[in-house]
Amino acid sequence: MAGFSRDKYIPLVDRDSGDKSYPIWLLINPKYLDVVNYIWKHVLDEIQDKVYREIHSRIDTTNIYIRSVVSDCGIVPSSLNWWGDEVVTEIELLRNFILEYNPKMLISIGGFPFEFMRRVFEIKPEKGPKYWSSSIIRNEFEISIKNFDVNQTNMIPLLRRVIGSDMVLETENYLSRNDSEQYFHDVGTKLAEKIIENKDSFKIWVKEKNDQNNTF
Repeated sequence: MAGFSRDKYIPLVDRDSGDKSYPIWLLINPKYLDVVNYIWKHVLDEIQDKVYREIHSRIDTTNIYIRSVVSDCGIVPSSLNWWGDEVVTEIELLRNFILEYNPKMLISIGGFPFEFMRRVFEIKPEKGPKYWSSSIIRNEFEISIKNFDVNQTNMIPLLRRVIGSDMVLETENYLSRNDSEQYFHDVGTKLAEKIIENKDSFKIWVKEKNDQNNTF
């Protein structure tokens, strides 16, 4: 795509990377750190493309805050009931960070990180990670876009695996290449539209050399 450079391979994170003061946060399951590259990178490419085409600017992605929602793969819950004390502690920790830094977009990838976010915000009823099918996560994404408010923290869920049938759980079966590319395009475009609509509230823009030279 002409006019901008795609973000290169993004190094996998350990616990977290980036800057908590950055208005976009990405929350992931520590069991699937590679979603940063096989999901998020492609969504980010679509965001950058839309932003460049619409307002001829680029997002400085250097400091996007990326965080594993828990520090240990061994405490990732597999059911509704198995949320141990360690996970509760992690929920409280993230809640405190969000209250302190007030990110505008809190993007999760997969069922567990999304349910984790819901518990951070004390949303009921609580669900198990396996509740979050492809169709439900897609619907929650659309709701989050429709209700987006730049003056608050917005929970935005993405699929961990993009799948062909809405009847199949989000944890199973990939879409074809064309279907997955369409998903990246659709969600990336909608995220970009919200960023563009609120561009003055997002301090995330690459400063062009001419802009820096004209600063007195």
